[in-house]
Amino acid sequence: MNHDTATPGSLRPGGRTARVRDAVLRAAGDLLADHGFATLDLTEVAARAEVGKTTVYRRWRTPAGLVADLLVDMAETSLPHSDTGALGDDLLANARLVAKTLTDPRQSRLFRAVIAAATSDDTAATALHAFYDTRLTEWSPCVAAAVTRGEVPAGTDPRAVLSAVSAPLYYRLLASGDPLDDHTVTTAAASATLAARAGVFVRESP
Repeated sequence: MNHDTATPGSLRPGGRTARVRDAVLRAAGDLLADHGFATLDLTEVAARAEVGKTTVYRRWRTPAGLVADLLVDMAETSLPHSDTGALGDDLLANARLVAKTLTDPRQSRLFRAVIAAATSDDTAATALHAFYDTRLTEWSPCVAAAVTRGEVPAGTDPRAVLSAVSAPLYYRLLASGDPLDDHTVTTAAASATLAARAGVFVRESP
């Protein structure tokens, strides 16, 4: 992601400015998790973060700008991809990381709020897409390495493989409400692995 053209507040400065950003993003995340996007108010964020209201309005301008910067921060601080030497194990690690996030009491509410914001605000939607682009790019080498090892066919689309792992987990979070248990996690990873080996995710040349 090119942070030179990022959304308001999304640069990562040092010193006091960094502390202000961290405090504001932490407060915004807490309020999003507790109350959702619809009621997110910059004045309330400033008060909770113990930061001047003018500073918050000047740097982030809108609630959507805050959500965008929060997603930038989450992408930057996410764990790196696995490198076990086997695609199935790497995808299982990915599935477990996603499930851990989605079952965390705070994080699950936060993601619901951010996704809800993205359905009604273009800035939040762009930020959400950038967040997942960063995560897919981070984990794509797992699939590329599997191609090199001959585990899956050449032309396998890494993003499609990784999306197949996450999709059933997000479906349970956002749609069905069924539990995100270990069986679900292992099944998601195993299904994506088997499909990748069978060539399901090979992208045909134009």
